[in-house]
Amino acid sequence: MKNNNNGCTKKEQLECNHIVHKLPPGDSPYVRAKYAQLVEKDAEAAIVLFWKAINAGDRVDSALKDMAVVMKQQDRAEEAIEAIKSFRDRCSKQAQESLDNVLIDLYKKCGKLEEQIELLKQKLRMIYQGEVFNGKPTKTARSHGRKFQVTIKQETSRILGNLGWAYMQQSNYAAAEVVYRKAQEIDPDVNKACNLCTCLQKQSRYTEARSVLEDVIRGKISGSDDPKSKNRVEELLKELEPFGYTSPSPKLNLEDAFLDGLDQLINQYAPFRSRRLPIFEEISPCRDQLAC
Repeated sequence: MKNNNNGCTKKEQLECNHIVHKLPPGDSPYVRAKYAQLVEKDAEAAIVLFWKAINAGDRVDSALKDMAVVMKQQDRAEEAIEAIKSFRDRCSKQAQESLDNVLIDLYKKCGKLEEQIELLKQKLRMIYQGEVFNGKPTKTARSHGRKFQVTIKQETSRILGNLGWAYMQQSNYAAAEVVYRKAQEIDPDVNKACNLCTCLQKQSRYTEARSVLEDVIRGKISGSDDPKSKNRVEELLKELEPFGYTSPSPKLNLEDAFLDGLDQLINQYAPFRSRRLPIFEEISPCRDQLAC
């Protein structure tokens, strides 16, 4: 077998690529697709091979998700959305949550806010029904190839943060405010605090907006010491400088700001109350405060 430019035989080079890029063994359509994607950097060839893998029933869960990711990178997000919708029924139950996460990213890429919001609501429903954590306090998540543990509170707060951001893109700041407030009650962080400040500022509630930032300045919120967060807080404070004291707005009945309330969602799924998770016990009393 001939040597390549690195002095390795072709077989040795293939074995090396499998190790470095963590490619599965074999020469199936899915393996060839991953090789095209990761080694040859040929996105178009990878997409064709992922299609072949799906049609051949070869690692369909991974093939569909990976193909959608490559399509997104090629600015073919709309096509990726249709592919997931058309072929997700061929995937296992375990793959559905990760496919939903990919769909949310694709909807965000395409500016499909209504679809994004609906899917985020669905993910909240799934947590409520016990379908995500299976009654356990944590679950294993993946990010950039690494595994880590996520708690119910962390995941719920993360989804609420994404939901709040989607409402902000619709300029529905009243709805976004309530979602961010609930997310902060569950698992606070600086990014959501800054977004909450923006929501209040957009509603001309400058004093309340400033008070949210003061909690960050005093180090009461996780991530307050991060340099980027500090810069963002300083920028928001400068935006608030021209505005003096404003009286807090009266308590809003946000039923008008939201299409559906999270509390109504909980009542709708009353048969599942025996499987309710602790975080929803915290949310349910907020009848006039939270919706989604």
